[in-house]
Amino acid sequence: MTGGKGQTMWGGRFAATPSDIMEEINASLDIDRRMAEEDIAGSRAHADMLAEMGIISFDDNEAIQAGLDQVLNELRDGSFPFRRELEDIHMNVEARLKEIVGEPAGRLHTARSRNDQVVTDFRLWTRRALDHSARLIGGLQGALIRRAEEHAGTIMPGFTHLQTAQPVTLGHHLLAYVEMTSRDWTRLSDCANRLNECPLGAAALAGTGFQIDRDMTAEALGFARPMANSLDAVSARDFALEALAALSIAATHLSRLAEEIVLWSSAQFAFAQLTDQWSTGSSIMPQKRNPDAAELVRAKAALITGFYSGLQGAVKALPLAYAKDLQDDKRLTFEAFDTFDLCVRAMTGMVETMIFKPDNMRAAAAKGFSTATDLADWLVRELGLPFREAHHVTGSLVALAEGKGVDLSDLALEDMQSVHKDITEGVFDVLTVEASASSRTSYGGTSPVRVAEQVAQWKQRLGLE
Repeated sequence: MTGGKGQTMWGGRFAATPSDIMEEINASLDIDRRMAEEDIAGSRAHADMLAEMGIISFDDNEAIQAGLDQVLNELRDGSFPFRRELEDIHMNVEARLKEIVGEPAGRLHTARSRNDQVVTDFRLWTRRALDHSARLIGGLQGALIRRAEEHAGTIMPGFTHLQTAQPVTLGHHLLAYVEMTSRDWTRLSDCANRLNECPLGAAALAGTGFQIDRDMTAEALGFARPMANSLDAVSARDFALEALAALSIAATHLSRLAEEIVLWSSAQFAFAQLTDQWSTGSSIMPQKRNPDAAELVRAKAALITGFYSGLQGAVKALPLAYAKDLQDDKRLTFEAFDTFDLCVRAMTGMVETMIFKPDNMRAAAAKGFSTATDLADWLVRELGLPFREAHHVTGSLVALAEGKGVDLSDLALEDMQSVHKDITEGVFDVLTVEASASSRTSYGGTSPVRVAEQVAQWKQRLGLE
């Protein structure tokens, strides 16, 4: 390593230093310094393996490990002397290690390249981030399940095309998001399992002539196995693409719930109210309570999809093996995880504290002839009509009620019998929103009984009290 300006760790081939603009576009320290602890973990495993294989001495390894201890302590207490001219966190750590232990530091890079070093760190970071995001999703699921249990019998309108369709329970509605987020959790976990192969030892692209033990380093770093092809090991970024795709899908689910919160908290719906913690006001209209947290989650979901698209665009046309385009993979990945972290925490807070308004929900569920399907089913079940005929009769009754400006349950029996003479008083038993929701007892249905069962199963599955 030489002194002065420039990328001194690799400068032997060059007679002049890079331009200031080249240094600026080439530097990644501001981004990849987040992988400092992963970098040290990888270097520890690599040095131990080199010593075990007789490639470096045990004394050199002891000095390297002690030096890395000091570097790690400096990073954690904020005293590490970052030097932007050294380009990235990897060269910063190595340079600082040399200042601490001298010549043994120069042996650490034996049988590895920054290509396999960087992607090893990146896989370690992404694996940890996936586990963290999965835990956050678990927290959101817990909040949804607790609110679903609280509102297992709360009636609300179910919608198709955003038009009142049939009565459902709020608990059932919230559990739909538990199902969605459970698939999100599975995708993140599957991704973590798939990326859990170790690139370290692939070197620049072709492997190394040193007799190294890649199984040893893979095991030391918690990977399931070493990657089988050195070209693939240094160039593959599908693990990051898959992670961001999974985050994008999960964020889309958060956005859908955010949209419903925006609707529900409006004066037109008045189904729920966000607390002061999750609302803002207007600079000019003092009466306003804006659902900004939900709106921001809705917007940031699009950012996460954008990060995924950006990474896909960066890697889609790269020949094997490594190209500098891959330097920006970390920026996009880090920002996607940061944004998702913020969104899922905000959504969890909103779900935990939201004030629901059951009376308003129930009143809305009773509008729009939401029990029409129950009437059609009654005609099939009690009068033996074919469903298509029952559908036609019900449509005629809806038109009659609409013309009179009343709901189906407010029609007189004589009115109903004018459409079909065999209708009896028993029809009114199915025309309340409570009866409608309670009757949906098929597996996966909205009945409070089914909701309570699903809540119990989810609480057991997630270990909730």
